[in-house]
Amino acid sequence: MLDFVVCVGGIYVCFLTWSALQERVTTAAYGADHQRFRFTIVLNLLQAMAGSLVGFVYIRAIQRKPMLQMTKHRWKRFFQVALLNSTASPFGYMALRYINYPTMTLAKTCKMVPVMLMNKVLYRRHYPAYKYAVVAMITAGVSAFMLFKSNSKKGGIEAVENSLYGLFLVLINLAIDGAVNSTQDQVFAEDKEITGQHMMCLMNLCSSALMALWLLNPFNPELSSALTFLYSHPRALVDIGMFAVCGALGQCFVFYTLASFGSLTLTTVTVTRKFLTILISVFYNGHKLNPRQWSATGLVFSGISLDVYMKQMAKQAVVKAIDNEKPVSQELEDEVEEAIAEDGPLEAREIPELVALRTGAAIGGDDAGIGEVRRRRLVDAAAT
Repeated sequence: MLDFVVCVGGIYVCFLTWSALQERVTTAAYGADHQRFRFTIVLNLLQAMAGSLVGFVYIRAIQRKPMLQMTKHRWKRFFQVALLNSTASPFGYMALRYINYPTMTLAKTCKMVPVMLMNKVLYRRHYPAYKYAVVAMITAGVSAFMLFKSNSKKGGIEAVENSLYGLFLVLINLAIDGAVNSTQDQVFAEDKEITGQHMMCLMNLCSSALMALWLLNPFNPELSSALTFLYSHPRALVDIGMFAVCGALGQCFVFYTLASFGSLTLTTVTVTRKFLTILISVFYNGHKLNPRQWSATGLVFSGISLDVYMKQMAKQAVVKAIDNEKPVSQELEDEVEEAIAEDGPLEAREIPELVALRTGAAIGGDDAGIGEVRRRRLVDAAAT
């Protein structure tokens, strides 16, 4: 029980603090001159450096495992992921210049929409009916949230245009994030030795190298301008440092929670954390939402909750099939595959039973079939 409280509390504390600091760093006016920190590449560099360092400590000190033996091909693949990841973040930060933080948080819940659309159009993938209902609820909720936004009469058209441009930047961010996930899928599929922790450490290391090269470009004044800003506004340096550390530590709590309690628990914590992020941003930073916007927010999180519930049903169906020593139906197997493809490969790593489920191979190890812990890890990873 103590482990559970520590894990969930760690995720809440780290990521709620991270969210509050992200909004503060990107939108607050520092100092008597009321200047804003607009150097997003420097911000990303510091976050990537913290992520790489904390990932290394997690592997060596907590997992007590050796680091991955690097080859030329592995470096190439990590740099590919890093390049995409480094490209995505600035669009999210730029979006905050045109939309507020609750809007961006809510818009990012639409990530499954472009993923499903592209898979449907490009790869002819089929989805269960509830997926379309979930997408409809999330899309309708976000659209209503923007439509019912309170605007003053003066500058109302400009405010709407800015909001649409901000959402466009968020969609670009989500699209590139989707490319990052797809590339990670390929890396994990072709190299079984790579774990999520390796990805965290080495992707951030490569991202740091790429962004450092960009900032050290003599024609790029961002680094010198950022250092001047931080020297003049030391409070911003404290906020950025805490932001980077909280994000990196939060990832460690995510990995530990996933390994100890399964991805259903992690998904539930993540959904509630996002809702709390909106609440904190609204009440702490003074953002105003009218009743219709609160209803739209509820519709979005109802859709997400429906998605989690239906995946739980898939979990129970897999458990029943395994307990009865029956093969998993093709329809359920397809649904499991789609769930893994949506949410990324990290939770599916190092689970041999998942390979057995996908290939139909025999599952060995325990005399009585799959042990309870291993069964839970398999099903939770498949149902997320």
